[in-house]
Amino acid sequence: MTAFSVLLATTAMSVSAKEFRIAVGDGAGGTQEALGLAFIEALEARTGGAHTGSLFLNGQLGDEQDTVTAAATGTLDFSILAINNVTPFSPTVGTLTLPYVILSLEDAEAITQGEIGQAMVDQTIEDAGVRIIGWAYSGFRVLTNSKHPVTSVADLQDLVIRVPRNEIMIETYKSWGINPTPMAWSETFAALQQKVVDGQDNPYITVYAMKFDEVQEHVTNLRYIFSIEPLIVSEMMFQSLSADEQQQILDAGHDATIASGQFLRAEEAKIREELAARGMAIVDPENGEQEFIDLATTAVWPQFYDMIGGKESLNEVLTALGRPTVE
Repeated sequence: MTAFSVLLATTAMSVSAKEFRIAVGDGAGGTQEALGLAFIEALEARTGGAHTGSLFLNGQLGDEQDTVTAAATGTLDFSILAINNVTPFSPTVGTLTLPYVILSLEDAEAITQGEIGQAMVDQTIEDAGVRIIGWAYSGFRVLTNSKHPVTSVADLQDLVIRVPRNEIMIETYKSWGINPTPMAWSETFAALQQKVVDGQDNPYITVYAMKFDEVQEHVTNLRYIFSIEPLIVSEMMFQSLSADEQQQILDAGHDATIASGQFLRAEEAKIREELAARGMAIVDPENGEQEFIDLATTAVWPQFYDMIGGKESLNEVLTALGRPTVE
């Protein structure tokens, strides 16, 4: 009877075991992959190996925004993507993409892992039909280009810069005097290689993972957006799971979030050194980036108060970070 019971239990577990599909926009070696691997490891540990996942890198399962739609309709289990690609579906998370709001990894961790982050999770479920269960921290979106060093706003004026299809990022570049080129992530490397565009911005880890050093020569240490990349799960699929399974997924997402912060602290400086060794010339903006900051915060923040849920939403974040609020 004991052997028979074990056989029944094993069979039941094998029937209910799941291998989730996880879409990943970036390539191997980046923060998105690191978050995904940490999530899978934690999920396997918390479910005793009953559940696992497979990563599909380099946008194999679709453009990042397309994966939000796929998850919402239940045709995709999970996706890891830049937060600016969630914003069109749930505008309140756009607070985290306003220029110069998040100024450090510690800022990003405090907001996403606190009450404000949970409120954004709840709103995203309502708006987009997906649930954020983890956060990858990728660092500041530095500017790369193939023409010349950029240390001032004036240096930008002859450059064609690719940006995601995100209004906040588009308007930020407009505040600096240029019209950027919105472009899908999957098209970006080829566009840089063929010089359809001169440059783009992404964190060092993404620049490294996507091998942009092969098509870009110059880096400017902008700090206008700290890149946060959520791990989302289909709410439809999530609600189909048992309460225990739901909690296991949430706990695994939390474990992966903590691991992501550790990954960035351990890897970013080394990757920057490696990119410099490969020939990328790295410079800082003049005067502590103040020209960029003044133009962006003055021109861009007021445009998006309504979209993010009012000026109060921004002030909640600024207050939580111990920063002056806007009037």
